[in-house]
This record gives sequence, structure tokens and C-alpha cells, in this order.
Amino acid sequence: MTSNILNSAERLAALREELARRALDGFLIPRADEHLGEYVPANAERLAWISGFTGSAGLAVVLADCAVLFTDGRYVLQAAAQTDPALWQRRHLIEEPPPAWLAAHAKGARIGYDPWLFAEDTLARYTDAGVTLVSVGSNPIDAVWHDRPGPPLAPIVEHPLAFAGQSVADKREAAAGRLREAGEDAAVISDPASLAWLLNFRGQDVPYTPFGLGFALLHADAGVELFMAARKIPDALAAAWGNAVSVAEREALPGALAALAGKRVRVDAAATPAWFAAQLRAGGATVLAGMDPCVLLKACKNPVEREGARIVHRRDAVAVCRFLRWLESAAGRETEMSAAAKLLELRGQGEGFCGESFAAIAGAGEHGAVIHYRATPESDRPIKPDETFLIDSGGQYPQGTTDVTRTVWTGPSDPPPAIAATYTRVLKGHVALAMLAFPQGVAGPHVDAIARSALWSAGQDFDHGTGHGVGSFLSVHEGPVSISRAAKVVAIAEGMILSNEPGFYAPGSYGIRIENLLLVQRADFPGATKPFLRFETLTLAPYARRLIVAAMLTSEERAWIDAYHAHVLEQVGGNLEAADRAWLAAACAPLG
Repeated sequence: MTSNILNSAERLAALREELARRALDGFLIPRADEHLGEYVPANAERLAWISGFTGSAGLAVVLADCAVLFTDGRYVLQAAAQTDPALWQRRHLIEEPPPAWLAAHAKGARIGYDPWLFAEDTLARYTDAGVTLVSVGSNPIDAVWHDRPGPPLAPIVEHPLAFAGQSVADKREAAAGRLREAGEDAAVISDPASLAWLLNFRGQDVPYTPFGLGFALLHADAGVELFMAARKIPDALAAAWGNAVSVAEREALPGALAALAGKRVRVDAAATPAWFAAQLRAGGATVLAGMDPCVLLKACKNPVEREGARIVHRRDAVAVCRFLRWLESAAGRETEMSAAAKLLELRGQGEGFCGESFAAIAGAGEHGAVIHYRATPESDRPIKPDETFLIDSGGQYPQGTTDVTRTVWTGPSDPPPAIAATYTRVLKGHVALAMLAFPQGVAGPHVDAIARSALWSAGQDFDHGTGHGVGSFLSVHEGPVSISRAAKVVAIAEGMILSNEPGFYAPGSYGIRIENLLLVQRADFPGATKPFLRFETLTLAPYARRLIVAAMLTSEERAWIDAYHAHVLEQVGGNLEAADRAWLAAACAPLG
């Protein structure tokens, strides 16, 4: 067991004493920081500290007599491996939501929550839970986490116009224009991705994502009040922003919000800590729920960012293709962790590589069925002959962000027909989405089934979304669009970059996932009665030929795969040494 599991009993006892002191019957612990993002700094890893669970999404409810950890389908197996069953009950976040669980097990209880760690929309789900939610002035976990790290204070750096493609002044004006159109005076910006995009900077405050943490108020006149430790901001960058951007410490936030009394202020109720709306209302401002005005502007990449994405995918593909050739001889002599380290080493040899965009998921055999598996020294195992090996990884470059998944069969024997057939169904769904043309206005939930149809025809499915947005040297998981039946209906728009990653997972046996990134482009149809869109595939890496059952493919699917492989060879082959180039030529040969 990990040290976190060993310490969980002691930590739970300390937290319960603190809750009793505050007259609370329980406490909600999300995996979140004050920006409600996927990656959090070390001082915000409260859920991991109390439970041992290190996944990127989850929530715990701690009562006096029990503790429950809720995770979605990606983390069911990981939660079971990382938490002590004597201390923690485990529940499925979707099938048994925390509000429903509280209604059944804690009716009438006073349940505390940290208003910095929950959005108002999230809190609204607890309205009918039969409990009294109590906003706490300070987090009780912080009171008992005696060696809690301090906040990150790494300096931010300018994101040059050559990569950003749009000036800070133009971005401020575009975002402020959204406020003026809505008759709003200001907006709260709490998403660090929006902040980095708006002011053309990048940082290093959280793992894998180049964020500099802070908050801002964007005003309808395009002025910005930035709340960030001054020591993090280089003088040259502050000077470049000019007088239109003021800088203050975070402690100035309450006063700045109070100064908005009588103003109409936009707050993204789904993505902003509830603390902001509470402060604004208490100070006499009118709070208007609305999407962060930067989100859609950021998601629709400008021409410079689109070309940057193509450049970094070609660059990233060199490392991925070299790795896939290396992997062919890895069975029996390499492990999950050594394979992930090899891919990182190869990426590190590429121009401009700044680091991984997330911790690589390298799952051999049964570990591939753990959707967000991360090998540890305790779980690391050899990559064996004749099994599947799934590798999901990505890179950060100044011109863009990559994310690619390939599943291979290690050999030397041929794969079992059932596994090859399942791989081919996953590939059929992947190709169907890549080939899709669709009317402008279509949203992620509308196309999710296209990537599942071949699996559904065999009684198979996967317990995660088909695709997510990807930032430009920002977060590898970017809103507001996702391809999922549970996603909000937000239209897919030109310039967005989305992943295409259907899969299938057989617990205890194997996992399959195939992922490329797609750039949304206009589709020109002669005589079309409305605008249409299509996808340009950015990722460049061959599929696993040994797992493809060509007879299961339609002629159109085979033609698409052959054309894609020819494109991969053309774009990547010239940047490889002779042995790697020869391997890629064979991997990209027509299916025949």
C-alpha cells in the first residue's frame, strides 16, 4: 500500500475532529483547486491527501461514521487500488451521484463545503439532497494538513505573437465586445487558460499545462484587472501590457469586487468558484450567469495557431513513430514505465519540446482496461509477448499541444480473432468520425454515436466521451465542446481542435483506444443550402496493422486508412533515419 493509504485513517480522524469543532456533520472534498481545473498545484491536492486517490476527477464525502469516494468510469479500478476498503466506500459518480447518496444516508445533516472549490451550478445539484450546505470561511483540511505545500510562485513568460497569432489588445477588445453586446459591465475570469490566452503569457504553476495561476476582472471598455503575485510577472511583460492591464495581489480581490456595486457582472456559473458570485451579490452587484467570454474565442484557433498545430504534430510524430518501431522489440525486456520513459526521451530530442501534456498512460494487458491508468513502481509490470499494449501520451510545444493514443499487439503470435475484431470496430468508429461532414450548428452530443455504432452493433461500448477540445500550448482538455452524449450542446466551430478517441475495455484482460486530433475546417459542397464543416486529421502515426481485420472494413474505410497512411509517410518519413523510415513505409503500406 502507498503511504497515503497508510496515513488515511489518521488523516480522517483529524478531519473529523475539526468538523466536530465546527459543528459540521460532514464535508465535501472535490478534486479541485480555486480555478476548478483538471490539473492542480500540490497545495490543492486535498482529495489525494485525505484518501490516497490520485485521479484527476472525483469527490469525497466524509461523515462522522463513514467516508465515500465517488469517481467516474475512468477511475473505478484506480480508486479500488489506491484506497483502503476498510476506510472508504467507493461509488460511481454518474450512477450514484453524491447528492442522491447524501439524500439517502445523511438527510438533515449539516454538510460543509469550500466555496472556492465548487461552482454555483455544481452546488445547485445538492438543492434536493435533504442536507444543509454550509459555506466555510476556511477549508478544514488545511487546518489539519500541517505540512501542506505553499502556493506556486513560478514566474510567467510572454507567449510571443509569432505563436499566439493575435495581440493582447485585440484579444481584450474581442472579449470585451462580447460583454458590450450582452449589456454587461464586467466579467470574472477564473480559468487560468482564459487568463493565459487573454494576456498572451504562459506559466509553470501546475503539472503538464503551462498555466500561471491568477484571477482577473475584464471590463466592457477592454480594461483588465489582474490579480496575481507581482513577483511572478516580469517587468517587461507588465510594460508590454500597458495601462489597460492593472496588477494587484490576490488580497485585493474582495475590494475590487465590492467596487462593482450596481454593475452587471458576468460569472460563468459552471466554471467559477461560488465565492465570487456570493461576494458580488453581497456587495450590491447584479450577477449574470454566462460563459467566460474568452472560452469560445480561445477554442477557435486563429490561422497562426492552426498552422502551429500542424507543425507540432509533424514534429511530435517523429518521436511517436520512432517509439512504435522501438516498441516492436520491447516485449519481454521492457516495462510500462520504461516504455513511457522511452517515449518521453524521444520527444525530448525534438525541437521545442517543453514537456508532456499529461502523464503518459502506458497499459499492458489488463492494465490497458484501466482507462486512465498510470503505472507506478508498485504496479509497473513487464510488457509481455502476445498481449495488447496501450500508450496514450502527448507533448507541449510553444506552437501547440498534442495528444495521441495507439494500441498495439506485441506478438510474436497473431492476436486472438476476438481482440482483432474489437480493435477493428474501434477503428471503424474512429474513421467514421474522421470522415464526417456535418452542418454548422451541430454539437458534440449529436455526433458521439457515430464513433460507437460499430461497437454497438456487437454489444460493445466504452465508458468515456469520444472526444475533447485541445488548447494551443494550453490545456490538453479544453472546453467548451466535447464529443460525448453527456456534453452540453455547444456548436462545433471552425478552428476548434478536438480529439477522436473511441475505445473498448475488457476489465482484467485488455484495453483498446485509438486517438487522433482533428482540426475543424469549412467543407465546401457545390450547391449546399447551408454551411458545412469537416475534420482535418492532425495526428500522424500508423495504426496497428496486425490488429486490423481488413475484411470488416468497407471500401470507403479502407480507402481512407490507405490515404491517411500515405499522408503519414509523406509528412514524417523524410524526418526519420533510414531504419525508422523503412519501418514506417511498411507500417503505412496499403491494406490491399
